[in-house]
Amino acid sequence: MGETITLTADDGHRLSAYRATPAGGPRAGLVIVQEIFGVNSHIKRVSDGFAADGYVALAPAIFDRAERDFAIGYQPQDIERGRAIRGKIGLDDMVTDVRAAVRALEGQGLKVGVVGYCLGGTLAWLAATRIDGVAAAVGYYGGGIAATVSEKPRCPVMLHFGETDASIPREQYESVAATHRTVPVHIYPAGHGFNCDERASYHEPSAKLARQRTLDFLRQHLG
Repeated sequence: MGETITLTADDGHRLSAYRATPAGGPRAGLVIVQEIFGVNSHIKRVSDGFAADGYVALAPAIFDRAERDFAIGYQPQDIERGRAIRGKIGLDDMVTDVRAAVRALEGQGLKVGVVGYCLGGTLAWLAATRIDGVAAAVGYYGGGIAATVSEKPRCPVMLHFGETDASIPREQYESVAATHRTVPVHIYPAGHGFNCDERASYHEPSAKLARQRTLDFLRQHLG
């Protein structure tokens, strides 16, 4: 279903992206933003899933600035490697690369949303606060959202967190909910990465409920 294409960011950086296209006419476009594990098999399956629901899904390889074709698994050594690559790239550069994906979908005449996971969850939030043209954003367990809670979204946003997430303390997502009272902040009986069926922390009931809420939200704001 998917193919690899090349995007060009505002600063001239060229990055790859995985693109999944629906069988029929698209509802809208979705930028799917990776975890620290790259555009791996899971992110590609997530993109394929959104394409099956009618969206053109585009997953930019935001780690291309440090290492091209970066795609790893979820073992402890993978986590260490992913964190190391993450540390080599500035957050602003990653926002720039997400913006390139948004512009590519806009260029097809599509209304555009952003959905991100982990690191991508933070970037989905920043897409809503910093990137013009984003019509809706959904962030899953974004650990950097609380640090940028003062930023104001320019579009509707929905956020998902796990209540037993050891890397995102309760006070962080509570501060987001208290600061942005119009933003739905859903809490699940699960840990970090609960949406990923390749991780030990996968929690199927939470993943299914979050996905349904996400689809309902996207249909409301994107079509």
